[in-house]
Amino acid sequence: MSHPRGRRPSRRQLLRGALAGGALVTLGLPWLEALAAGGGFPKRFGLFFWGNGNRPERWTPSGEGEGAAWALSDQLAPLAPVKSEITVVSGTSVKLPNLSPHYSGACGILSGAPYDEGNSSFTQPTLDQVIAGEIGGRARLYSSLQTAATDTLGDSWSGPGARNPAESDPYALYQRLFGDTFVEPGSGGLVDPRLGLRRSVLDAVSGQLTALRLRVGAADQIRLDQHLTGVRELEQRLARLQEDPPELDACVRPTSPDTSYPNLGGRPQIAERNQAMAQLLAMAMACDQTRVFAHFLSAPINDVLFEGASAGHHDLTHNEPGEQPEVHAITVQCVEHLSTFLQELRSVPEGDGTLLDSCAVLATSEVSLGQTHSLDEMPIVIAGRAGGALRTDLHVRSVSAENASKVLLSLIRAMDIPSASFGIDEARVTESFTEIEA
Repeated sequence: MSHPRGRRPSRRQLLRGALAGGALVTLGLPWLEALAAGGGFPKRFGLFFWGNGNRPERWTPSGEGEGAAWALSDQLAPLAPVKSEITVVSGTSVKLPNLSPHYSGACGILSGAPYDEGNSSFTQPTLDQVIAGEIGGRARLYSSLQTAATDTLGDSWSGPGARNPAESDPYALYQRLFGDTFVEPGSGGLVDPRLGLRRSVLDAVSGQLTALRLRVGAADQIRLDQHLTGVRELEQRLARLQEDPPELDACVRPTSPDTSYPNLGGRPQIAERNQAMAQLLAMAMACDQTRVFAHFLSAPINDVLFEGASAGHHDLTHNEPGEQPEVHAITVQCVEHLSTFLQELRSVPEGDGTLLDSCAVLATSEVSLGQTHSLDEMPIVIAGRAGGALRTDLHVRSVSAENASKVLLSLIRAMDIPSASFGIDEARVTESFTEIEA
């Protein structure tokens, strides 16, 4: 019996028995060290994004270093339950011209590249897609997943004009991941004659697209290549649905979320949608349906009416006077939702640790002070140890306003991807942010 690289056989697998002379032989096995809890779980990457930044003077932690040497600020206080599993990086900057308010920052912090305002498009793949391009294909079904807790398409991009729209309906995501096609581990592959027909259709479509590619210009060839990549991923997904999935001990079909989350008094149910998405993504990774996700709590320039706020978020960042107590309260809510998300990942046991231990989750926004669209003092929180590649319970402050792309390069390398650089133009770096690396 073969097993995916780095994954130990489960006790159930070894107790299934073996065929000898046509008869089923059941093996009584002693407790094996190889079956005990421990390492060997795949690394995962996640992005958690909220829009409109923070109040930097209330964000930056006090103290530097590890453990008790640093303390959470009032805006980061909701992360107290997971303080030992996070790192805060303060003082870095997006080193690109701030030509498009909010979106220069979003494109810079997520892709290390300038924003194409004329075409309303990112110009380079976002970090989640860079990583998905290397490790995403090792998951059973999806190279990456994109979700949202408010009504936004999100900002996961595979390249120019190629946005990966976020799913904002938890029930729709549940049906996609754990509906009729979900196969419980150890139950055998899905036998469905329709899958063979769908693969035949995809074979025909692939042939037509390949022929069409020879007759179009360079720009259309890029679009067709992106489409062909999606077709190939779908082909692989259909094939894997007919395989017996690996017996991952933490993998179970989760409870279905509510079928709808209507606005209440004009306010979206952000907390409920965020928690539902966190639970679904955690189990999707525990079942190895994906190893990369991008979750968007809200979008750049969003005017979401948060709980207790008198106006939309973006409106308040520009029009609330003084120290902006409502803007501060909204940022605290965003961090509360991040804390909820991380605690859901931590609640899934894997070996001696948790799902969060194998993750590297980048939490960030497109600006720091929303009032000025500042690209200095970028808010960056990293959660998880990436299987031991990252340090945690740490605050590192850059006193020289280092390039934020250095942090992203560290995260890429933490996924065991040997990248020599990240970003382009002024945002390009060849050195990582070594202070956060183990």
